[in-house]
Amino acid sequence: MTSDGSARRPRPGSGRASRQGPGQGSGPVIDLHAHSTVSDGTESPTVLVEAAAAAGIDVLAITDHDTVGGWEEARAAARRTGVALVPGIEVSCAVRGVSIHLLGYLTDPDDPALTAELAHARASRATRLERMVERMAADGIPLTYEQVLAQVAAGATAGRPHIADALIANGTIRHRDEAFRVWLAEDSPYYVSHHAPHPVRAVELVRAAGGVPVLAHPFTLTRSRGADEALVEQMYAAGLVGLEAFHRDHGPEQIARAKALAERLGLLLTGSSDYHGAGKLNQLGEHTTDPAVLDAIEQASSGVTPIVRP
Repeated sequence: MTSDGSARRPRPGSGRASRQGPGQGSGPVIDLHAHSTVSDGTESPTVLVEAAAAAGIDVLAITDHDTVGGWEEARAAARRTGVALVPGIEVSCAVRGVSIHLLGYLTDPDDPALTAELAHARASRATRLERMVERMAADGIPLTYEQVLAQVAAGATAGRPHIADALIANGTIRHRDEAFRVWLAEDSPYYVSHHAPHPVRAVELVRAAGGVPVLAHPFTLTRSRGADEALVEQMYAAGLVGLEAFHRDHGPEQIARAKALAERLGLLLTGSSDYHGAGKLNQLGEHTTDPAVLDAIEQASSGVTPIVRP
């Protein structure tokens, strides 16, 4: 933390990323992006941490969408299993109709401005899902809003994956990917947007809450459009610290693009699984982060929320 109490910004080039899996390399295995049932994962925070321990993960970040609701349970599991835990969030953002995700590490869970923004997003998600279900049912897709709600854990952030889970439960499809490919993508006639902050605003909120903002899978291949360099530059000016370069949704071209941009702006590069349990094919530790990068992230935070270490 700096003398004025603000979050430190790492020096350009102060971190690098790796693409190692569990058991590879000489250092700790660090996975900085995973979801629990508190948002759209299929495993509770406890089971998520236990799964990380079983997979040989040394450091895990819990990054549920727009909520810190799983932190305390995950902390307890981390202390018991010996996995170091990085408390985090994934803020759902949007610009010009494009969904952009921002990872925020080590934020103050009680920061008023960030808490209010996340609460607004969660409330908007719930009403948006009801409208999507209405559109789908009107076209003969066998689905009710009650079926969707049955898939949302108590206190969890509702999202499109829960629509997919309801369709799986009633036998319409077999996997979430089918629902997103046919009905739930952003270019689908059933898609309804929800409240989401501009990515620059989200960066500002995370930094003001003492946290460290990293742009998740910025050049993802799974959406029609990801971020562009101009947007990343704007986010950098607002305090962006890193790019999640090593991710299942990035091919060699996207990784090279992220590396070049990070080199030019002096951003950290991270690697993560974006694990959702059975909700996605992603596996814990399939992409990981260099220990030097985690050190830089910790130094860039205000210190208000520490990493939970064994």
